[in-house]
Amino acid sequence: MPKPDELIVDIAALVESGQSSQMSLTVVTGGAVITGRLAPEAMWRKRVSEVLTDSARLGAFSTVFDTPHKKDGPPTHLHFHVARILQGTVGIPETGGMFRVAIEDISAWTVGDFSYSDH
Repeated sequence: MPKPDELIVDIAALVESGQSSQMSLTVVTGGAVITGRLAPEAMWRKRVSEVLTDSARLGAFSTVFDTPHKKDGPPTHLHFHVARILQGTVGIPETGGMFRVAIEDISAWTVGDFSYSDH
């Protein structure tokens, strides 16, 4: 999107200000459909850092996510946790993952977390 949708920027700002991770959202970006719950960036960074710290091969990268973000102005990214990329009737990964999506790259969105079924 040349100019990010003001509604989604407002939603992201509210998630950031409230430090809540209960807002479910589904977005289309680059042809992919991503569904899950939004998290404040600080919470998202902390969780990614924890996962990397526990990895024998990737532990050194955890410090990148430990650095607090310095940000002026409205949010530029959405931070998803417990998120899945929807592909047909399958959600990848099944257990949910951590995704960061640039708001300017979102072409469509809806409130709510789409469920998928293999029935």
